[in-house]
Amino acid sequence: MKNESGKSAKLWQALLVFGLLIGIMAVAIIIYETDPHIPMFLGVVIVSVAALLMGYKWAEIEKFMMEGITQALQSIIILTIIGILIGVWIVAGVVPSMISYGLGIISPAIFLPTALIISSITSLATGTSWGTAGTMGIALMGIAAGLGIPAPITAGAVISGAYFGDKMSPLSDTTNLAPAMAGTDVFTHVKFMALPTISTYAISLVFFFVSGRQYASGTTDLIAIKEIQAGIASAFTVSPLLLLPPIIVIVAIALKVPAIPGIVLGIISAALLGPIFQGASLGDLMSAGMSGYVSETGIVAIDKLLSSGGLENMMYSVSLTIIAMMFGGIAEKTGMLNVLLSVILKRVKSAVGLVSATIAAALFSNVTMPEQYISIVIPGRMFRQAYTDKNLHPKTLSNALESSGTVLSALIPWNTCGVFMATALGVSTFEYAPYAIFNYMMPVMVILLAFLGPTLSYMTVEQRAQLEETGTV
Repeated sequence: MKNESGKSAKLWQALLVFGLLIGIMAVAIIIYETDPHIPMFLGVVIVSVAALLMGYKWAEIEKFMMEGITQALQSIIILTIIGILIGVWIVAGVVPSMISYGLGIISPAIFLPTALIISSITSLATGTSWGTAGTMGIALMGIAAGLGIPAPITAGAVISGAYFGDKMSPLSDTTNLAPAMAGTDVFTHVKFMALPTISTYAISLVFFFVSGRQYASGTTDLIAIKEIQAGIASAFTVSPLLLLPPIIVIVAIALKVPAIPGIVLGIISAALLGPIFQGASLGDLMSAGMSGYVSETGIVAIDKLLSSGGLENMMYSVSLTIIAMMFGGIAEKTGMLNVLLSVILKRVKSAVGLVSATIAAALFSNVTMPEQYISIVIPGRMFRQAYTDKNLHPKTLSNALESSGTVLSALIPWNTCGVFMATALGVSTFEYAPYAIFNYMMPVMVILLAFLGPTLSYMTVEQRAQLEETGTV
């Protein structure tokens, strides 16, 4: 297949490049347990060499890299601002207040749905499924043991809640990465995900409520929860007024305020409340915004959860995004993505089929390139033009990407997410997977609603003109 420069990308070249990338990623992550950055960079080297052999000049290849990175610049900017926001929200007491109030709703009689809700609140507040499982998840697993509730089903509730927040929180890196790959903004993305996500969450809530009734006779003194609440109260002033910053961000989403100003409003409101409730100085706020907050309460669960945020700590996601987009830019501009896509799309005749193929591609990426971010980046780059050709709004693609790439990662035993969850919660992936209802029901719900219509959105003439003007289609 010929690309825009007229040079021909053959199927065997694309298969070789992607095959080598998959092999390198699998060996590096599964065997050597390294981060995906350097393996992904080796993929950039491989695709660059392939492009040179195809006849491209280095200046062209470098331009392809830059164009790829440019496509993700909004996501990169938002990620850096979110890092600042998380640090400021913690030092101002916003995140501690959200967690403390979330813990206050626990009840032994409805422990499983409560575990789901607490994990959801925590992950919505922090934007991280790993942080939620590694802190609140551990505490909830301990309480479950005292109640006689099996570990696998408890882990399923924790993971379901953790990935609900990871998927819907504007603080989550994947929630920002998916719309960047698709060509839309984070607020449009979150609003469009609401129906399928809340529907799946409701099914999960009912499942854990019904399943948990058989354990309603258990009792516990909830020492672990009380210890965490007391630890938060000793380090922060907890107040319902500190819930205003997340409310402001939510209202901004509803009012269609652009992502960057909306997030900055969340930072400013928390920065104003921090000195009032926590006695935080301007220096404290600026330090937390740059380097994050370091909790020193002496309570391991609290210190692990609240030692977070800061622009510096977002560089992991930012750097991976840049490297992945270098690879994607070259693979796209040389026609390698297109030649693979043409093979896949030969069997896709409908919009529903396209959504299903996107979900399948994200799952394949999670299995073969076991890293959550890559399962969003590569399918996003591969399918973006196909959605435009069918006049589907980019939010249709971003929804499919996050409803598969983000949530399915925890169900793959050798995926970085699956490994982390199993290690943190002390339950193997195979044991908790049947109970991670939200995770495996999410892509099913998206495909079902695509068939019925709600998760398919076609562009109006005005929307398409606007996207063409901004260069996203």
